Amino acid sequence: MAKPIHMMVRVNEEARSVDFYRKAFGLEISERVDFPDFTLIYMKGAQSPFEVELTVNKGRAEPYSLGDGYGHMAFVVDDLAAEHARMKSVGLAPKDIKQMAHDGKPFGTFFFIEDPDGYKIEVLQRGGRFQ
Repeated sequence: MAKPIHMMVRVNEEARSVDFYRKAFGLEISERVDFPDFTLIYMKGAQSPFEVELTVNKGRAEPYSLGDGYGHMAFVVDDLAAEHARMKSVGLAPKDIKQMAHDGKPFGTFFFIEDPDGYKIEVLQRGGRFQ
């Protein structure tokens, strides 16, 4: 059986991206591996072994084109409103909280935020299928 272990995003500035994921989601560096042409920074939180891998390609200055294939990664939290307020208080820019229904029933409550490289991240209230 396959087990998901990480997802990777390419970032331009290591310090800026590490700071964002630390402030926004409490992720800490679990390992940093430096290669001649790139650096891999693995970050994870205390509640899950799943990691976000930040890849910094050395010598690249221009922003990455995110194209139209990438959607988002998602994090679940116990108190969505409190996390939204906390992110705003540390200078991040979360979008408005929204609710989604399906067949007339609540499906999810969430907001989006973008990391410094423009990757969209969904933050969901824990409940239902979002555990």
